[in-house]
Amino acid sequence: MDYDVIVLGGGAAGLATARGTVVADARTLLVTEGPPGGDCTFTGCVPSKTLLESAADGLPFDTAMARVRETVAAIAATENEDVLRAEGIDVRRGRARFTGRTSIDVAGQRFNAPRIVIATGATPLLPPIPGLADVPALTTDTVFDLTDAPESLAVLGGGAVGCELAQAFARLGVRVSLIEAANRLLPGVDPQASALLTDVFRAEGIDVATGAAVESVHGDDSGITLRAGERTITAQRLLVAAGRRPATEGLCLAAAGVATGARGEIRTDRHLATTARGVFAAGDVTGRAELTHAAYAMGRIAAGSTSRRFRRPSWGTPIPSVVFTDPEIATVGLAEHEVTDLRARVAYLPMSEVDRAVAADATAGFVTLIAGPKRLLGNAGGGRLLGATVVGKRAGELIGEPTLAMTSGMFTGRLAQAVHAYPTWSIAIQQAAAQFVGEFGGRTARPVHTPGADRQR
Repeated sequence: MDYDVIVLGGGAAGLATARGTVVADARTLLVTEGPPGGDCTFTGCVPSKTLLESAADGLPFDTAMARVRETVAAIAATENEDVLRAEGIDVRRGRARFTGRTSIDVAGQRFNAPRIVIATGATPLLPPIPGLADVPALTTDTVFDLTDAPESLAVLGGGAVGCELAQAFARLGVRVSLIEAANRLLPGVDPQASALLTDVFRAEGIDVATGAAVESVHGDDSGITLRAGERTITAQRLLVAAGRRPATEGLCLAAAGVATGARGEIRTDRHLATTARGVFAAGDVTGRAELTHAAYAMGRIAAGSTSRRFRRPSWGTPIPSVVFTDPEIATVGLAEHEVTDLRARVAYLPMSEVDRAVAADATAGFVTLIAGPKRLLGNAGGGRLLGATVVGKRAGELIGEPTLAMTSGMFTGRLAQAVHAYPTWSIAIQQAAAQFVGEFGGRTARPVHTPGADRQR
């Protein structure tokens, strides 16, 4: 065999896998079609958050885009081919395809390894809307190439990416329309968080259209028209942010015996092993959790699974998620509308009751913690945390504490016992958790109110 491990893909999952296998003294080859760093560095997390920060700082559009390019270049320089080779990872640029369970071909050259990890990520999805393929639509792969601000922008998709970019462009002076087929923005989060963000967007001048399934798209370089029921939306440019699909095209997975699921995702078990012995998959290509930090975590698991020196790790840790709008929306575990256990309780705290938020004049938002009974111990000590939603400034930082509580299985009451510095944003977590062990600020944890729990009652 040429190598001990071959990793296909240079994004977060691929980099984490390759670095993990090298630490275990495995001869590792990383095959990447584009530069190492993948979508997160070049078209995802890094440019989008830089654009959001630039918009919040009031920078003009061209300056903001220049700052995006500078930031991308600075971060890409920490994970390029030279850096990886210095770490002991062989790097090959090109598109890989399986020629067997233990062999791949890259531009006519064959490489072999007993263990191969697929970490090719995902690509933007263009929904099958009549006319969409015929217009010059932007995606996350191309939107950061803009040098001049469009006069108006229609954003198709009210998920995390669509919401973040809609707000960023609006704050950069672009007239923005945001279209979502579901009856609310961010359908997967707490409905109260969706409603709050919708109100914020409309107050900032964003035209929000929910429950608007686009039926047709027409246009050219001068403008684009979308029709959704009785609504007609026109804009100079269109950004499609309607999801992503696993990037498996051209891999020749059948040659290795790797099976895929209904959405095209590579099927894996809890150790991230595929249906082919010795072949693993990590990151967005698995369809498990399309988040950079989740991809990185899966990459570490895949690296451990390829090694015979360690006990094989498994997937199942709580994964937080953050929508980096203003206010931020951070979640981990279950939202209240997803809870079915009638024994669960909910603690709610509006940011208007958090002194740090009052001092910052940023009281839009809230904290929701959901706790259920521990095995044999019931709700003693506040029970165990099932989920959390934080909406407000610094929500992405605050969600780390509930994530730790869920990962460690600690009593929810421990969050209230831990002394928090005053006045900080994180004290909101302490104040909410205190409701599970007694009254705080006139509030105590209440029973969940969801359709699933109500049916059980």
